[in-house]
Amino acid sequence: MAHMDKKPLSPEQARVSELAAELRILISSFTRKLRAQASAGEFTPSQRSVLLRLERDGPTTVTALARAEGVRSQSMGATVAGLEAAGHIKGAPDPADGRQTILSLTPGFLTMIQASRAAREDWLLREIHACYNTKEQESLAKAIELLKRLVNH
Repeated sequence: MAHMDKKPLSPEQARVSELAAELRILISSFTRKLRAQASAGEFTPSQRSVLLRLERDGPTTVTALARAEGVRSQSMGATVAGLEAAGHIKGAPDPADGRQTILSLTPGFLTMIQASRAAREDWLLREIHACYNTKEQESLAKAIELLKRLVNH
């Protein structure tokens, strides 16, 4: 494999590169700290994605979940089986097609999610009040708008 020389970054490119690295590290640290405040459990990325999708979009089938997540039905079936065995989701026959099973979050898991979110929001509220004065809170609100624009770009 041939070694390719990288072109040196311009000062502007270097500044933006450093900013991107700092932002990635900060968001990663923030996410870990926020999750540590209250957790609804330890999940793999695919399990977390399924649970969030069921919460956001409501009950659905394994096939629809697999399609939405871009995986094979067999792979989704394994993910769903683990969540079902843990009592986080439940299946019920599809009234329109008895061969299908409609999956949904269990009431107990929904309660756990709500408690976990409330604990994280409470922690964040306390930290914002403790760390920032009113003027800094206004700056934080402006920074949030900038981050929203980045996320939605």
